[in-house]
Amino acid sequence: MKYNFDKLINRRGTGALKWDIPEGELPMWVADMDFETAPEIRKVIADRAAHGVFGYNIVPDEWYDAYVSWWRKRHGFELRRERLVFCTGVVPALSAVVRKLTTTAERVLLLTPCYNIFYNSILNNGRVPLECPLKYENNSYHIDFDLLERGLREPQTTMMILCNPHNPVGRIWSKKELMRIGELCAENNVIVVSDEIHCDLTAPGKSYVPFASVSELCRDISVTCIAPTKAFNLAGLQTAAVYAENGLIYNRVVRALNTDEVAEPNSFAVTAAVAAFTQGAPWLDALREYIEENRRIVAEYVNKEIPDITYVPSEATYLLWLYCGSLCGDSTGLAEFVRRKTGLYLSAGSGYGAGGEAFLRLNIACPRESVLDGLKRLKDGINGYKTR
Repeated sequence: MKYNFDKLINRRGTGALKWDIPEGELPMWVADMDFETAPEIRKVIADRAAHGVFGYNIVPDEWYDAYVSWWRKRHGFELRRERLVFCTGVVPALSAVVRKLTTTAERVLLLTPCYNIFYNSILNNGRVPLECPLKYENNSYHIDFDLLERGLREPQTTMMILCNPHNPVGRIWSKKELMRIGELCAENNVIVVSDEIHCDLTAPGKSYVPFASVSELCRDISVTCIAPTKAFNLAGLQTAAVYAENGLIYNRVVRALNTDEVAEPNSFAVTAAVAAFTQGAPWLDALREYIEENRRIVAEYVNKEIPDITYVPSEATYLLWLYCGSLCGDSTGLAEFVRRKTGLYLSAGSGYGAGGEAFLRLNIACPRESVLDGLKRLKDGINGYKTR
């Protein structure tokens, strides 16, 4: 293998959020990877660091070219460079957009269970989250379009935050599903903010559909948040982009990001993003194959060794969703017990909103040795929970 994803890297003592835990524990919770990023990216960062001067930075033409070229080649969607704007991260973008494009006490609709930080971006700005639970049937997820339509029709609903692909359930929304979302939102004057940060982490053979690419209607009512950070493990470099085709929406987004002072890059943010999108494809494809094998191992192990929980098939992300409904109605206590007993640190599903209560989220973006260790700990924890 050209890239060594089996390499164990000691991240303790590096200020890593994920690994700021007691000795002996194994963190498989927060969404970052335990792999070194692509060597091509590391090289350009090292070269930039060797320059030794780290003053204020611009966003050069190369940055726009890298995004436009990647989305054209990788996802079949032509971004207009004049509608792209740099941002330090998807979460800062979400918070700024919620604050600028809605008003206090208005409702922001979410398909739940969903990324927990969406709630922060809504509540911290004095807006109200409106939960629209997904249908979980036959161990798969679908959108309840009747419920969605009712939520969008409420007069105080002015925005929908979409997760595409969806974290944590691992769904890639189809063009048909996205089209229907767009139609319903347009009918009710609701802006769609599409978080597409996981779009490059689809399973091999799977591809995602950018919301703005579905139709002119979807393009004109939406804001899209994109970044290389999840796919290339660059979250700490604070680099992302926001895309809005509609001129009025774009101007308001730019004003929001500049008002919040999150539209200027640090000395490595542009360099890393350009390297990722111009040189990182071979590494990313190898990573996707490695994660797919981790996914297969988890599914097989859970089905065979831990029959009290259910693996939910995943099409994207490196985050797996495990149903624990036969053991508990709320997995918070289960997650705490497993951590106390085995040191395995997972995310409880209740943090992801309505419909997530009976689930656990497992991060498999780590060397296979760690995945196998985590599965053994999970089995021991579940067995201990049953006999406590």
